[in-house]
Amino acid sequence: MRKPDLLWLSLVGLFLLLASQGCNPKKQSPAGELSGELIVFHAGSLSVPFKELADSFMVIHPGVKVLTESAGSLASIRKITDLKKPCDLLASADFTLIDQLMIPEYASWNLQFAGNELAVVYQPQSAYAAEINAGNWHRILLLPGVKTGRSDPDSDPCGYRTVLSLKLASTYYQKADLYKEMMNKDKQYIRPKEVDLLALLESGTIDYIFIYKSVALQHKLPFVELPPEINLGSYDQREFYSTVSTQVAGNTPDEKITVKGEPMIYGITVPEKAPNKKAALAFIELLMGPTGKQILMRSGQTPLSPRTSQKTIRLPETLKNLVRE
Repeated sequence: MRKPDLLWLSLVGLFLLLASQGCNPKKQSPAGELSGELIVFHAGSLSVPFKELADSFMVIHPGVKVLTESAGSLASIRKITDLKKPCDLLASADFTLIDQLMIPEYASWNLQFAGNELAVVYQPQSAYAAEINAGNWHRILLLPGVKTGRSDPDSDPCGYRTVLSLKLASTYYQKADLYKEMMNKDKQYIRPKEVDLLALLESGTIDYIFIYKSVALQHKLPFVELPPEINLGSYDQREFYSTVSTQVAGNTPDEKITVKGEPMIYGITVPEKAPNKKAALAFIELLMGPTGKQILMRSGQTPLSPRTSQKTIRLPETLKNLVRE
């Protein structure tokens, strides 16, 4: 056989060998080991940061397709516990819901990772927009013709946090009827989750909404910054917050759970039956790292040093180095 033929056969053999072993560096890296779909259920208030996180994650792990699904946190949890929908990652606007409704049957751990606070959000054309402030907001919202929206307490933490905040406001402003009057007004503008209210606000159907400060910042909307005694965003006010509570629907129509006033803390977990646990844990590592913290801060949320809830039974080994004791 001529030398050119031998050289040609050698090159072909080398090519086949490389192809069989995989010559793409990405396929040999830890990133390349992750693949498939990553199903993420998350609170509506996490829509903006989790979209950015998902995009970043798919750049790092091109073999994974992240599928995010936004809903009220209670509704998201019920998709797992009641409807048995597959889910790899659950992020709740209230970490206590994971403790009460998922551990130990549906999850074994719960990480606290972010904070927020309640605000009264409006548009420049809202009624009395030029006059409303932190001192008179409750009087303006009760005026005839002023329309205010809030989310459903049985579906969304922002809904029951609004209830808790209004109870605190009654005490803080020393107006015994404030809570009852606010709860009886504009019931037709209650929606399943807080972000559903944005369309009503932007269309001018309503003038004000109770919503998270982070959502107002993300959508560049003006808002009234409520006093720390009632915005549920101050750890220093936790004793005052604990003086109020309310009941919301649990996992079944007949079940009720009690939620107490406390500082807003978001929680995240991987369900026991998650189809793609490896990718879910990698997503959490990104969320808890510098990239995730920067995204949360840009979205108006306060990243917290990750810590486990008291109900946590066992934490995956890969996350233990991230957690503050």
